[in-house]
Amino acid sequence: MTSSSSPSQAAQRAFAQNNPEGLRADALMEEDVAWSFEIDGERDGDQFDRSERAALRRVAGLSTELEDVTEVEYRQLRLERVVLVGVWTSGTVQDAENSLAELAALAETAGALVLDGVIQRRDKPDAATYIGSGKANELRDIVLESGADTVICDGELSPGQLIHLEDVVKVKVIDRTALILDIFAQHAKSREGKAQVALAQMQYMLPRLRGWGQSLSRQMGGGKGGGLATRGPGETKIETDRRRIREKMAKMRREIAEMKTGREIKRQERRRNKVPSVAIAGYTNAGKSSLLNRLTGAGVLVENALFATLDPTVRRAETPSGRLYTLADTVGFVRHLPHHLVEAFRSTMEEVGDSDLIVHVVDGSHPSPEEQLAAVREVIRDVGATDVPEIVVINKADAADPLVLQRLLRIEKRSIAVSARTGQGVDELLALIDNELPRPSVEIVALVPYTHGKLVARAHTEGEVISEEHTPEGTLLKARVHEELAADLAPYVPVSTA
Repeated sequence: MTSSSSPSQAAQRAFAQNNPEGLRADALMEEDVAWSFEIDGERDGDQFDRSERAALRRVAGLSTELEDVTEVEYRQLRLERVVLVGVWTSGTVQDAENSLAELAALAETAGALVLDGVIQRRDKPDAATYIGSGKANELRDIVLESGADTVICDGELSPGQLIHLEDVVKVKVIDRTALILDIFAQHAKSREGKAQVALAQMQYMLPRLRGWGQSLSRQMGGGKGGGLATRGPGETKIETDRRRIREKMAKMRREIAEMKTGREIKRQERRRNKVPSVAIAGYTNAGKSSLLNRLTGAGVLVENALFATLDPTVRRAETPSGRLYTLADTVGFVRHLPHHLVEAFRSTMEEVGDSDLIVHVVDGSHPSPEEQLAAVREVIRDVGATDVPEIVVINKADAADPLVLQRLLRIEKRSIAVSARTGQGVDELLALIDNELPRPSVEIVALVPYTHGKLVARAHTEGEVISEEHTPEGTLLKARVHEELAADLAPYVPVSTA
């Protein structure tokens, strides 16, 4: 026996149409403020993508979608006025509401207007319609009452569930995975990012292709030697479409593999030069790009939206002690990140696995930051980066509850509270990164002749110089260096210290 919400029970709705103070997307995203160069420019640098992102905005009320969705074989995902549906199978009601609030934030990021939302209490999702036939009829009444043209389900629906639910509610039905893929398609800028999104979309679409009427008719079979073409049943049109998509996916995988090679060459060059790497990972909208801008002045787009930046950005940085390292901003994570995306973005996420240190950013003002930490660590495990040291950075400390900050700092042993907006704790974070980065293993004292100044320069860039003194014979250098550089400096080690 399962219990659920109904249209007459407004208290059990996660989003009430007439309750603007209810649980909405802004429960997960901080209050929107206008970005200005005078206030934010020093921190975020030039925001060249901002005007382009703001140049195109949806105009409400201009939908031309057909009422009967079964008349259309291929439909481009286009969201306008939506109703959200979640199935609550475990955890508390607060967990279920937070999950639906996050879905609302995703929908608004994609350009939708969220009208209403309902949560269905079940032991497990219904195999036919996701929420059960009775509740599907109630959902149809909510859709008619609110004037919605799309229903978004907080989970990944099977092709059968998608079809059956659309048959009942008579509007478009999409799931959480399709919504996230749509956001990624909007925000991908680089060639590799677009290719990765396209691959993930095709992986998602392949088992969900539909055909009606002519689409299910068979082509004539190829007779012996191409004669009268009467032998064999031949392919249906939908089978032909699936074959073409598989061919496109194979081509896309080859292109992504070639792009991966180029990035791997850059990583090898950094490793050859002994430059440590730090990867910024974290939940979407936790402030990763803001932190990168604060630390390096990278000028990465900062926007109060989920998945605002997708393409990884690598910038050169320097520790307070003068050591060079690279800082990489990675794609944001989210609960139940579609496995299609994890697979397609695996080459991008390898930046995390190949780093020497992970700066794990969590939103301290979020209603449930522990869930954010768990969701990100699950993806980190998927890409095989569990052995990389981690610093937990609790961002937005200026807006967070002090009791929440104390709890997180107590639970996470290597953690620090910062605010990328105000600069609070940034100096302490830089010192912590300096302390946690791997240090060269060999301490050496060498008297380097002035004719071999390149060795001194390498000691500064590849190692850690403890002291440096200029003498008549050359530069007396005391430094921590890697084994390769130690071997090059060995001929100049004074006999007394050898």
